[in-house]
Amino acid sequence: MTSATLSIDLGALVRNWQALDAMSTCETGAVVKADGYGLGAPVVGRALLRAGVRSFFVATAAEGNTLRDAIGQGPAIYVFSGHMTGDTTAIDKAALTPLLNSVDQMLRHVEALPGAPFGIQLDSGMNRLGMEPGEWSAVRDIALAQGPAMIMSHLACADEPSHPMNAHQLAEFRAMTDGMDVPRSLAATGGTILGPEYHFDMTRPGIGLYGGLPFVDAAPVVTLDLPVIQVRDVMQGETVGYGNTWIAPRDTRVATVSGGYADGLIRAMGPNATLYAGDVPCPVVGRVSMDLITADVTDLGGDPTELQLLGRHQSVDTVAEAAGTIGYEILTSLGQRYHRTHVQ
Repeated sequence: MTSATLSIDLGALVRNWQALDAMSTCETGAVVKADGYGLGAPVVGRALLRAGVRSFFVATAAEGNTLRDAIGQGPAIYVFSGHMTGDTTAIDKAALTPLLNSVDQMLRHVEALPGAPFGIQLDSGMNRLGMEPGEWSAVRDIALAQGPAMIMSHLACADEPSHPMNAHQLAEFRAMTDGMDVPRSLAATGGTILGPEYHFDMTRPGIGLYGGLPFVDAAPVVTLDLPVIQVRDVMQGETVGYGNTWIAPRDTRVATVSGGYADGLIRAMGPNATLYAGDVPCPVVGRVSMDLITADVTDLGGDPTELQLLGRHQSVDTVAEAAGTIGYEILTSLGQRYHRTHVQ
């Protein structure tokens, strides 16, 4: 088989949710947007449902429709993008709860689906989605009369516990919502770790479920093994890959593995990336190309049949650092050519 194997440990995913749930002083939901951070929202959603999750969060109504088909009726599915033009049928059919971001969305929702559940998203300083304080003040009484299922906001700097923006947004969120008899949510993974004052009525971890920072104690969820297609001897002074960017400093044994930027393995990581043969690091040499990566396996004393990129030696964040990005991008970029297996 020339396809790389992407193993998804659903047991580790559940344990990560349980650990974050244990930190929470309230209900713990789960964010499964972007197709479950690239790991498959239907499979991820069903595993979390069995673990006890009853509130899920997705980015769009289309994602919510897919998730509803997988988990069935009953659990709440909140939609961060709210009620967009053209979403009415999907929201109604899948019994979704849009998190309304503006007066226009609120009007669209109550006119198209009177009596249907909704939540409100407020902008507490991130300036991305949600009603700003003035806008919220103007429609607050009307919105509250409709009985929102939740009022939420999103922290911009929760991965930096000492950042002053955290306290600022907490104060802003409280100023906009204190005294209201409506469930509130402010904390994703980083906010959950910040502590109880950020928890309110529901936390909604995302990246931490999938083994990423800032949840440093997360169990790894993803393993990626790349099969070796060919191994060759490269003499000192010869080059490997496009552009002659790597010149062999010694006689080198080079393995070419199946995987590249078409599989979401970011090209920029090449000069800093490492693959592993068991416990032995094998530096990537030359550029990451569309379908192939080359690595120095000279010190193994034999030719490997596969090399590992993600696993017990390297988390998504380690690989992300090599590529100059974040673990979120590594996860959500994982392509469809992998042979995917699931471990319970």
